[in-house]
Formats: sequence, structure tokens, C-alpha cells
Amino acid sequence: MLDSLAFVVFLVIIALIFDFINGFHDAANSISTVVSTRVLSPKYAVIWAAFFNFAAVFFVGTEVAHTVGKGIIHLDIVDNLLIFSALGGAIIWNLATWYFGLPSSSSHALIGGLIGAAVSKAGTSTLVWSGITKTTIFIIVSPAVGMMLGVVFMIGAMNLSRNSNIAKSDKIFRKMQLFSAAVYSLAHGMNDAQKTMGIIAMALFSKGLMDGAFHIPVWVIIACYSVLSLGTMFGGWRIIKTMGTKITKLQPIGGFSAETAAACSIIGATIAGIPVSTTHTITGAIVGVGSTRRLSAVRWGVAGNIIWAWVLTMPVSALISAAIYLTVKHFFL
Repeated sequence: MLDSLAFVVFLVIIALIFDFINGFHDAANSISTVVSTRVLSPKYAVIWAAFFNFAAVFFVGTEVAHTVGKGIIHLDIVDNLLIFSALGGAIIWNLATWYFGLPSSSSHALIGGLIGAAVSKAGTSTLVWSGITKTTIFIIVSPAVGMMLGVVFMIGAMNLSRNSNIAKSDKIFRKMQLFSAAVYSLAHGMNDAQKTMGIIAMALFSKGLMDGAFHIPVWVIIACYSVLSLGTMFGGWRIIKTMGTKITKLQPIGGFSAETAAACSIIGATIAGIPVSTTHTITGAIVGVGSTRRLSAVRWGVAGNIIWAWVLTMPVSALISAAIYLTVKHFFL
């Protein structure tokens, strides 16, 4: 059963469900700032974000998908059960953090799931340490860059508008935030859709269903961007409240600065083929923007809870996926 072609189809469906949950979970990243500043209502914000999530398909290649598909674990040990367990671990963690309103990383949940299932099957020798190291380093680098750029963009925006009154400045940045939200949603789609592409391609390649070398089929690319966008349209309000209002209070000038800073960081990582957390990056940018007013403007207790979720994501997802792998192997094989 687990080795059948039908189960591969089932895995593709599960992967797309993960992709949908990824979009659903990360909708807050794309729209929290534009909603919290009241530039767009939640209804129109998710439509705006979903459109640009999909539009990203025309702007970037598949470097991140290749990193996920063959740069975390060795392909020669991949089987259907391993992929099923990895997806299961990632999905369970995503739903748990969504329930508690914590903006954790779908990307790192998936990578943690792959690591946990792979180690359960073949030990640590199956891990591709270069890819894991690169991804792990960016757990720190991604929000740090987002924070620094958030400070830079916020200071620059305030200096450019220093001779303008508050009402006029607010009006200008409300319009500019439509642009920054669109660019951020493009960046989000570029990086996050590719993670599911890598998993589906891994499943196809491991069963000999891919012609030639490892690559990402066109139908997989279109399907993943489409489903991610659909998930964004149904995004959860719980995380939006945390991102947009609980960390710090944002005005349009701050929303524009945070979105632009995060977009620059994510696009740079995507071009380099690094699967980063869009959640980490936008959170860091929001903290950076808030800190330009005064450090006390950032609710550090909330930020601390979010950081704990970041730290726990990979190891907990790995443990869940390992438990799934060992349970299914013991009772059903």
C-alpha cells in the first residue's frame, strides 16, 4: 500500500494540503501590517495578498525548491512513509501554533519534519549538513536582517516626511503601503510555495516518476502557487492580531517600512536559494520599526513568546514526524 502509485498521489494531495495550511497560517505575514494600519479591510487584504502570492510564479526560479528537495536529506533513503511523516509533523505543528496565535515558521516545520523522519529511518548520516546549517543560520539572520532594514527604512521614511504634516504624510504612506504589501506578498509567494514543490518533486523522484535528473515539473509549480494563494485567502485572524497589534502599534509609515524591509530580505534569500521563514522576517521588521520610536514601544513579552515558538519549531516538528514514522512502521508495516 505505502509503495503504490496511489499512495504517491495521496502524498501529493497531503503536500498540497500542507501548502494550503502554509498560506492559511502565513496570511498574517502578508496582511497583518496593512490591516492593522487600516489601509485595507481584512477581506480585501487577503485578496490582494493572494493575487501577488500567485503572481510570484512569473518572477523567480526554483532554487529554494531544489534546496528543500535534495539539500536537507539524501534522496537515496527517501520513501513514501518518510515523506508522509515529514508532512504530518509539519502540519500538526502548524495547526497547533495557529490555534494559539503564534506566528511560527511553516518552512522550518517542514524541514524539521524531514530531519525527524530521516533520522528515524537511517540515522544522522542521511542528513545534508550544508543545507541544514545554511537554513538554521538564517533562523537568526533572517529576522535580524529584517529588523535592521526595518530600522533603516523607518528612519529614512521619517526623514523624507519630516517637513510634511501628519495628515499629509499618513495619506501618502497609506497609498505606498498598497505597493509595499504587494511586494511583500510577491516575496512570500516566491519563497514559501517552493518548499512544497521540493517535497512533491522528492516524492516523484524517489518513485522513479520523474524523467532524467531531479527537477521541478511545471504542473507542480503552478499547483503549489495556486494552492498557497488559496490558503492565503482563507487566512486566520488569530495570528493577524498578534503580528499587527500585539507586538507594536503601527501607523501607515511603519507598515510601509516593515513590509518593504521584509520583502527585500526575503527576495535576497530566495535568489540565493535559501528557504527562510517569512514569518521570522516580517516579525523582525515590525520589531525594528517599533524600536525606532522607543524600545518600550515593542511588547517584548509577546516578542519573547514568538521567539520561543521559533526555537521549538524544528525540534518539535522533528519529534512529531519521528513519532509518526516509528508508529506507522511498527503497527502497519
